[in-house]
Amino acid sequence: MSQDCLFCGIVAGDVPSAKVAETETTYAFMDIQPGSDGHLLVVPKRHSTDLRDIPPADLAEVAIESQRIAKHVFEAWGVDGVNLLNCCGKDAWQTVFHFHMHLIPRYRDKNKDRLRLPFEPGVRGDAALIEDLASSMRSALQEG
Repeated sequence: MSQDCLFCGIVAGDVPSAKVAETETTYAFMDIQPGSDGHLLVVPKRHSTDLRDIPPADLAEVAIESQRIAKHVFEAWGVDGVNLLNCCGKDAWQTVFHFHMHLIPRYRDKNKDRLRLPFEPGVRGDAALIEDLASSMRSALQEG
């Protein structure tokens, strides 16, 4: 637990939250700055700053709990879809530096869904650039 971490304070019960679920290793609670009705967060109880340093077992537990909750939001809230989102680093919109997964219900009814995509799905990228990036990542993965 990090003493300066908001989410560690929530997990410890020192900071109030609207708890959704809790397991031995995870804690899920409602986001107070929601992108849609029902936007919630799933965090590991053990502090990790971001995707780069979370232990694989904790990452797996957060993913499993996110999936379990996502299965229920369709019927419970009548959602039309769900996004799972992790932001890693300040420039990727991370504002609380305790690993967390956003579970964002999506609705056709835009009164319930204020989230807008920052890019346009379905627009093809530059094929040569895509292949160059794939090649450089394959090399990086082989090296270490």
